[in-house]
Amino acid sequence: MAIISPSILSADFCNLESEFKKVKETGAKWLHVDCMDGAFVPNMSFGYAATKSIRNVTDMVLDVHMMIDRPIRYVDQFCEAGADYLTIHVEADTPENTAKAIEKIKSHGVKVGLSVKPKTPAEAVLPYIKDLDLILVMTVEPGFGNQKFMEDMMPKLKALREMINEHKPSCHLEVDGGINLETGDICKKNGADVLVSGSSYFKALDKIAFVKEIES
Repeated sequence: MAIISPSILSADFCNLESEFKKVKETGAKWLHVDCMDGAFVPNMSFGYAATKSIRNVTDMVLDVHMMIDRPIRYVDQFCEAGADYLTIHVEADTPENTAKAIEKIKSHGVKVGLSVKPKTPAEAVLPYIKDLDLILVMTVEPGFGNQKFMEDMMPKLKALREMINEHKPSCHLEVDGGINLETGDICKKNGADVLVSGSSYFKALDKIAFVKEIES
């Protein structure tokens, strides 16, 4: 069984509280919150204040993805804002600061995620894997929605599943970028168990059926 994490970047920003309620009614249990700083990626979106507001109106699992330069500066605030999973990028800082940021997240009792961009090899997460609760593989370049799924990331996904099975079996393997029913099935076959879906989920005519099929 997989878990769908609908990305609110594709939701109706004018009616977010209503959108969260509708998402929960479709059977989804997680919400993916993309937080971008305009520096690490060429776009801007939610920050920790918005994350706190989201936390105040939903009890769903908040799967917060920090696409932020030097995330160690802000992990305390995002944890205190109510993230259940807080994912930082391995490319966003030095190895020393990445390790420190992971420890900070853990100290709040928040689950730790580490993400890799398409050009980053699977081995980049290995020094941290025993402290991780989630590894996020980007199947598009981070920063914008509606990009084409990069199927050539599947060998990396499969390699990470093997690493997880060997070093941290409880760790989730998440995929983000161009996920629909077809690409989600490809990802599941290569080891993913959490699927972020933005436009495909929110544009689905029957979202309940979409959730059931993608999680099966």
